[in-house]
Amino acid sequence: MSDIQGNLHVANDVLADIVGNAAMECYGVVGMTAPNAVDGIAKILPKSRLRRGVVVTPGDAGVKVDLYVVIEYGTTIQTVSQNLRDQVRFALKEYARVPIEDVEVHVQDVKVRS
Repeated sequence: MSDIQGNLHVANDVLADIVGNAAMECYGVVGMTAPNAVDGIAKILPKSRLRRGVVVTPGDAGVKVDLYVVIEYGTTIQTVSQNLRDQVRFALKEYARVPIEDVEVHVQDVKVRS
């Protein structure tokens, strides 16, 4: 097996899709929201538009990821946030093999899972 020379560039939208799907698999995450919640109302995005709840920014040491989520009422925000950061880091390293600078979780709302 021989190595192929060159560079691989992964689009930010692809990374956002990977992150959105990884986030939805985390226990305690009800859904994703857009970063600009109007009037303080966080609207849960449909599964087909999860990438709108993820902002991927290239940095010097890797990508910076901001997640905008709604978590389940009764769960510990700190624990869910840490699990979410770990899950996103794993997914990006395993599937996209991109260096990660930071993962920040922004809890926009707390709701009872329906």
